[in-house]
Amino acid sequence: MHTDAKEKTMKKDIILSGVGGQGILSIAAVIGEAALAAGLHIKQAEVHGMSQRGGDVHSDLRISSEPVHSDLIARGGADLIISLEPMEALRYLPWLAKDGWVVANRAPFVNIPNYPDHGALLAELRALPRAIVLDVERAAAEAGVARAANIVLLGAASAVLELDYGALRLAVGKVFGRKGDAVVKMNLKALEIDRGAAERI
Repeated sequence: MHTDAKEKTMKKDIILSGVGGQGILSIAAVIGEAALAAGLHIKQAEVHGMSQRGGDVHSDLRISSEPVHSDLIARGGADLIISLEPMEALRYLPWLAKDGWVVANRAPFVNIPNYPDHGALLAELRALPRAIVLDVERAAAEAGVARAANIVLLGAASAVLELDYGALRLAVGKVFGRKGDAVVKMNLKALEIDRGAAERI
């Protein structure tokens, strides 16, 4: 049975970025589960960089109501960049569409000796016309869900994902269910923390 999301034309090309160990794969898994539940087609490019904790991680996630033939996003074609690290968000700006959104964590993961000036990175991100820049580690810690900072960022991106929020909640349950009810509840709480970020902007 197809849902309304399947009956209307929908296309969302998403770049996920960050560094190893931050939880990029979990964000991709939740979005993918929610998209499949909505009857949408999905393709994900190979995730790069996971072999080294602290190394850069990047994955292309393509969702559409029509069949998706390529798993790679062309330069200028990304509707959304979701990044758990500010420098990594800026790295993929050449792939962002003119009307695309960036949802990024403001806290740096300084993993190289010549890491750029943090203030300059934030200024560049905040100068973008459609950007949500949050300190998700701080928000997660203050809410008592420090281990789910990645899902706080996903919650902030939920309004621009064009996926049903209820489907995202169900997907969180499915992805984290094998880890137990406490982990599911923690991630559901994290999803809710900055859910209204896009609407406020």
